[in-house]
Amino acid sequence: MERVQYQQEQMLAELKDLVDKNLFTEKEVKQILKKRTTFETALVRRVAKKADFLRYIAYEMGLEQLRRKRIERLNIPRTPSSLSDFALVKRQYQIFERALKRFKSDVDLWTRYIQVAKRQGARSLVGRITARALQIHPHEPKLYIIAASHEVENLSPSTARTLLQRGLRMNADKIELWKEYVKMELGFIEGLRRRWDVLGIKTTEQKGKNKENDYDTGGCNLGPTDTTNEGLPDSMGVDAAIEGDAGAVARGEIMQGAIVKSVITNACQAIPKIELFEALKTIIEGYPSPPDLREALVAHLYDVLGQKLPNDAKAIKLCANRFLMGGKQGTELIEGLKQTNEELMKAAERLGQEDVFEVYSEFVEDWCSTGIDTNQKLYLISSLRSLIQRAPASQSLLSTHIRLLVRFGEDAKKVPAKITRTCRKYTKKVPRSSRVWLARLEAERKYGSDDNEKTNLMKAWRKAREKVKGTEEEVIQVWRWGLEEGETQEERVKIHEMLMRESLRESSQQGVHEMLLSSYVRLLHEARTKPVSSVTSDQEDNADMKWQKAIHHMDV
Repeated sequence: MERVQYQQEQMLAELKDLVDKNLFTEKEVKQILKKRTTFETALVRRVAKKADFLRYIAYEMGLEQLRRKRIERLNIPRTPSSLSDFALVKRQYQIFERALKRFKSDVDLWTRYIQVAKRQGARSLVGRITARALQIHPHEPKLYIIAASHEVENLSPSTARTLLQRGLRMNADKIELWKEYVKMELGFIEGLRRRWDVLGIKTTEQKGKNKENDYDTGGCNLGPTDTTNEGLPDSMGVDAAIEGDAGAVARGEIMQGAIVKSVITNACQAIPKIELFEALKTIIEGYPSPPDLREALVAHLYDVLGQKLPNDAKAIKLCANRFLMGGKQGTELIEGLKQTNEELMKAAERLGQEDVFEVYSEFVEDWCSTGIDTNQKLYLISSLRSLIQRAPASQSLLSTHIRLLVRFGEDAKKVPAKITRTCRKYTKKVPRSSRVWLARLEAERKYGSDDNEKTNLMKAWRKAREKVKGTEEEVIQVWRWGLEEGETQEERVKIHEMLMRESLRESSQQGVHEMLLSSYVRLLHEARTKPVSSVTSDQEDNADMKWQKAIHHMDV
């Protein structure tokens, strides 16, 4: 309690000043003292809680807001600063410091402290807090980003760059740090462009293609490079490099994104993952840069992507889709579809991987589902069929082709008999694939109308249940497919009972049996609760017997 009493004594001067300025009454001050005493008592407990500190800080923030509003409302004239003008804010800082002594490992507490200090305009304090936080948490990207952002806001981009480079040396695998670094470099280019426009400095038209090899190593010959930063350019040394005969060339290289290209290359070397490329692409496309610069940076990103991830399906998809960027229409859209289709087909044939086949299948099916011209749809379906003939058997390609034939069969001038023969041929190629079997069953359901066709459909479903192998979810999809094929409630009940007996023959079908049993009980419940007129007592007895039978199956 000595600590509480000490804090009470420290409050007296500021509270007296608030009363002297007529901002608070004596009654209100007593209430403040009582409330603070409660908070202080909670903080000196043997096991203090973070929530106690945060509640105390929130209370002090509320007091400070109230003080400022009363000054504004009462039109109190400006006087020389006194203790109460800064005491409430200072107390917030003190509570944060006391909290951090107990919870140094809490990154959220550090960020809250930094945000409060920034809100109060305490620039030097923010710098000290971030420095301490980074010493304790050197592997926390969020702290580097906050610190760099603070330096940029206070017109110190060199310090911001140093902070991010330091963070990248210790956390080279953090995508968010690379994103922030690229964003900062884009901002630096935009700032230089505006500055040079004001000063009347023009950049050269020279593209500088013969110096692109220098950029990949992190040096664009624009000034001194910090070799301790693993190839990251110190682009703050630009002003010293724009003088002399090479100045115009250097300015042109900067405006063409030489620095950003270097950062992109280093980032992709550190993290050769598709997630990084997608993140950088989003940053570059969303930043308000000149169109020619944006196109050059995106093109460079695609080049690096093709070099680093030549066999990755997502990377192949991202690269191929560049031909369709920008909302193209008319002949541009036709040409873009052709280029994308050809690039994806080449990658699929070269690699022969199922994930690449799936990417191509999704591309064809997605575009056939849009409002493109019928001839374009037929072109894509024809390309898919030609790839099926040349590539190894792929469930993605085959199932997609079946679905497209069913959907656009009339456009493709395919009669039902040919489509069903194609479906059966495909299930022979990959007899264990649930996706191909499900596509075939849907095709036969669409084109089967008479009783004979329905019999063939049920036979195909039974064969699918026998042949399909894979994950439990894939197998269950096949078994669940025809549960609602019965036209009446009685027929659906019989289908469920037949499948439950069938699923009990193999112990590996335990998951299937549980799914069927759950569906069977639900079906019986619907039949029992459905309001039907003129229900006889015999029918009620039959329903009860079915319930008993369902319970017996559950016991089994």
